[in-house]
Amino acid sequence: MKDRVFVKPQGHIVDFAFNEDVVTVFPDMIRRSVPGYELIIPMGGLMAARHLGATGTAFDLGCSLGASSVALLSQCSSPDIRVIGVDSSAAMIDQAKRTIDDPRITFHCDDLLTTKVTDAKVVMLNFVVQFLPVKSRSELLQRIAKEMDPAGLVILSEKVQDENPQVQGFYDSTHLAWKRANGYSRLEVSQKRQALENVMRVESPQTHHERLLLAGFKDVVQWFHCMNWVSFAASPTMVLHATSQ
Repeated sequence: MKDRVFVKPQGHIVDFAFNEDVVTVFPDMIRRSVPGYELIIPMGGLMAARHLGATGTAFDLGCSLGASSVALLSQCSSPDIRVIGVDSSAAMIDQAKRTIDDPRITFHCDDLLTTKVTDAKVVMLNFVVQFLPVKSRSELLQRIAKEMDPAGLVILSEKVQDENPQVQGFYDSTHLAWKRANGYSRLEVSQKRQALENVMRVESPQTHHERLLLAGFKDVVQWFHCMNWVSFAASPTMVLHATSQ
């Protein structure tokens, strides 16, 4: 269904929430709003599946409708893997359960800040840390690094802000033009931006890279960058170029 959440003028802009209105149009919303999304998800799924191999457990934290989980599952034919999708939005989890029919995956409505990932071989965090309180981000990544398989893989994708204001201005103007080219009006763009102001706090790529290192990840690779969006692959102990199956 086409995203029309912000198409009408709103007298009072409330904070963005992953409610039923958003869930209904979410695939269209994110495809038209995030440059590179249609590469990040399948490529991340491929990397995750290769690392997971024929057995083991993967966590999709902040899974929304399960796109990252489906991307992983589509690249792995083994019946012996397990994928656990976790999201704090009940509407997202309910919809994911209705649309994804694969016995290898289970969905849970829970707080990813307290979700245990003990011995996980893969942890995916796609476009979710940006919605967490800044003070909670380091603690989450430290816990993941400690609980997961030491030879495991983390995929972290985020919207970011460049430290150079001129570069960031170029990214912002290009992103606006891209959303307009995808059919969003200036009103829609403006109202969504206001709705996100208090709930999404973006940081620089350097901040994310340093946080991963400080959290205990010994090997961190930024494998994707398109304007305001990046994705990292990280492992607590392994050199990533030596982990392919």
